[in-house]
Amino acid sequence: MIKHVVCFKLKEGESKEKAKQVLLSMQGNVPMLKGIEVGTDLLGSARSFDVYLSVILDDMKALEDYQVDAYHCDVVKKHMHAVTEKSVAIDFEI
Repeated sequence: MIKHVVCFKLKEGESKEKAKQVLLSMQGNVPMLKGIEVGTDLLGSARSFDVYLSVILDDMKALEDYQVDAYHCDVVKKHMHAVTEKSVAIDFEI
């Protein structure tokens, strides 16, 4: 199994809650997801990121498919790229 984790730093004035809802909308719309977790930062420190995404996928093939999935690209990535200042990601085996 693969865990894909992304942390997003949103542009000034963008809604953490809206970003969270857009990310959670992948559940049921992106078939290769085996699990999804989304959270928003409570602390708001200078080093904090605003939104956290974690998805679980079966294997590297599923991760590759996820990266080009139509819903993920056309809805989620489109929104997140528009509202994100910076992001970091990590993918690892669990």
